[in-house]
Amino acid sequence: MAAEGGEGVMGEVAVLGVGMHPWGKWGRNFVEYGVAAARAALTDAGLDWRDIGSVVGADTVRGGYPGYVAGATFAKALGWQAARATSVYAACASGAQAVDAARAQILSGLADVVLVVGADAAPKGFFRPAGGDRADDPDWLRFRVLGATNPVYFGLYARRRMAVHGDTPDDFAQVKVKNAAMGALNPNARYRKRVTAEEVAASAVVADPLRLLDICATSDGGAALVLSSLEFARRHGHADPVRILAVSTVTPRYPNTVLDLPDIATDSAVAVDPPAETFRVSIARAAYEEAGVGPEDLSLAEVYDLSTALELQWYEDLGLCGEGEGAKLLRDGATALGGRIPVNASGGLASFGEAVPAQAIAQVCELAWQLRGEAGDRQVAGARVGISVNQGLFGHGSAVIAVR
Repeated sequence: MAAEGGEGVMGEVAVLGVGMHPWGKWGRNFVEYGVAAARAALTDAGLDWRDIGSVVGADTVRGGYPGYVAGATFAKALGWQAARATSVYAACASGAQAVDAARAQILSGLADVVLVVGADAAPKGFFRPAGGDRADDPDWLRFRVLGATNPVYFGLYARRRMAVHGDTPDDFAQVKVKNAAMGALNPNARYRKRVTAEEVAASAVVADPLRLLDICATSDGGAALVLSSLEFARRHGHADPVRILAVSTVTPRYPNTVLDLPDIATDSAVAVDPPAETFRVSIARAAYEEAGVGPEDLSLAEVYDLSTALELQWYEDLGLCGEGEGAKLLRDGATALGGRIPVNASGGLASFGEAVPAQAIAQVCELAWQLRGEAGDRQVAGARVGISVNQGLFGHGSAVIAVR
């Protein structure tokens, strides 16, 4: 379908439909999860697959060859109908990159309505690089040279917070307690059981000081969005849709002086002063600037809680509190349901686990449900502005700001 123009506010696109396949370990092909999510999103939008002008697929590199060309893979599974197809890979930022690609097509006039899909059938245990020797690949090197799995980095991040800010393992455990309570209310979550701090403390140590319940799992799942121009939305009965105001996909700024996955060293700042902000801070700032909002305007946030300690870091990186104040914000109840700024009302990765190409899309699904007032028992009262944020391996930023 060719674009018909008529945008409202320049840069905005409408979220007409959202859909998910529940997270879990289902043992099926990732395409099934993506198709189920896509059909749910189309139904939510009140559209037929044949109405879609373009499909953007967030790739998975673990699902066999079709995973590298997810746009066309999902288009074929839904039934060839001549839609444009785009495939995007940016590790954990793949979903946000897919949203950004879809938005660009809509705003440029290439398509009026775009389906965005991400799905994964993740391996058991932690992620590891593909086979073969690749001495120029930092992901391969950190496994082969250091034996550093993802949880090793999560543990290092946690240790840094303990050393710099005085955080404690119980602070981290309270993040899991909060997210498990919200995940228990989410029918799409994999883990729907409340936990106590004592249960976190009793779970096995994975990467000291983090324990099994401090770290997210690997999961199967899928998520999809139907995005359109505002004019298309109005013509199809969506007078007041959720709108995406900003998508941030920035990269770090040299020198990058905070260790990050998958690097095994930081850049030297001997000759060049470090930037005024870290990479994660810059991801959020770019989104705020594009949307014309600030952290004080947010109703809720969905953040990338690979570990409990990392969620506390996001509080500060998003500007929800000052540096070193994340644990206090949590313990004050500000980030729980009913608090000033609920974080991970969906339950977060703590409740879902990682289905890599789907998770940034799933975050936007949660924002949409919350902004529509359709989140059920986990509804954030009066939600008007939401941000989702994560980052992808190798320096991919990922943040989306949505409003209603």
